[in-house]
Amino acid sequence: MKTKFGVLVMLFSLLITSCAKEDTEKSTITAEEATVSAKLDLMNDDVSKIVEEQEMSTYINATSGKMTTVSDYYLPNCAQVTRVPAFGTLIMPGTVVTKTIDFGTIGCPLPNGIVVKGKIIIVFTFQPQATSHTINYTFDNFYHNNIKYTGTKTFTRVMSTSESNPNIHPIVTMNMDMTATFPNGNVYTRVGQRVREIVEGYTTPIWTDNVYKVTGSWTTTFPNAATQTATITTPIMIKLNCAYISKGVITIVRDATTATLDYGNGECDNQAVFTINGVSYPITLGGN
Repeated sequence: MKTKFGVLVMLFSLLITSCAKEDTEKSTITAEEATVSAKLDLMNDDVSKIVEEQEMSTYINATSGKMTTVSDYYLPNCAQVTRVPAFGTLIMPGTVVTKTIDFGTIGCPLPNGIVVKGKIIIVFTFQPQATSHTINYTFDNFYHNNIKYTGTKTFTRVMSTSESNPNIHPIVTMNMDMTATFPNGNVYTRVGQRVREIVEGYTTPIWTDNVYKVTGSWTTTFPNAATQTATITTPIMIKLNCAYISKGVITIVRDATTATLDYGNGECDNQAVFTINGVSYPITLGGN
């Protein structure tokens, strides 16, 4: 009887230890997870640039759907775009427009070197006189540097002013609800909102001088079921002539633990710094 009791005590002790270890792992934010979050952020920014460019090009030229002053900046030549109504057809107000961006199955590099595959499907109603536009887009077997993304994103674009830019300019609110599957099988989900506005370059005919300010917050669920919230506490700055996020701070909170991901002071590089408990770790953006 004593032997059986001893075994039960030992098993119960192991169970308690195992649960405590699992709880500790769930409440700890690691540099590896910060790198994962940076990859998700980079995908969001890359796709947002492409979708916004493609939607805006339809308004600039409703027949061809292409830029009239410069060629599309962020869409590589290896991508094929189809449209319903077809290119060459003049689109009338109230028409539902569907654009499919096909990057193929082999791999199509973006200007920043990120390789993408699959399709992004954009749907919106053509309303040239409206001050607010809603665009929905979904992923079809879409990969961003070998990470597969599924789900739907919606953004609403309004023309307004702000403290950052007193002139009338686009302000885009992006609602996220997506899943990312990494090559090792790990699955991450993200739900939240980002607000992106152009603060420089809107009045010029080229894309490369555009500078965007991004704010917002979201929740990410990790493979171990841990969840954490992220809030942009110092606005993220994105320059279209730079392949990476160049400035801004994201504050990450999980249980009682707080950490930061700092993208730098505005220089164009692929480095960020993750800081937790007073210890900083370098993060390299992009890559697999």
